[in-house]
Amino acid sequence: MLFANGQLIMDRVSALRLPAIYQWAEMAEGGGLAAYYGPSITQIPDITIRQAAMLFRGAKTADIPVEQPTNFELVINPKTANAVAVTVPPTLLARADKVIE
Repeated sequence: MLFANGQLIMDRVSALRLPAIYQWAEMAEGGGLAAYYGPSITQIPDITIRQAAMLFRGAKTADIPVEQPTNFELVINPKTANAVAVTVPPTLLARADKVIE
């Protein structure tokens, strides 16, 4: 529900000039302030498809390994930070995996 309404949530948050940190890097790229070490949305379907394929091939649920995303990113959007009057420390910008310009 939250992901399906993500753009609406981001629009309302930005209209209220609230700093918001999201789980998905794509949300920061879409106008959010930051994404804090969450996986990429594109990794999740790959994991789900592999697990579903194993079920369709007849594997027992208990035999399917638990998979987790392997890449986590800190993404910061300085443009949004300026819009909501938040100063992002240079040390945090230096630690970010991606800075949206």
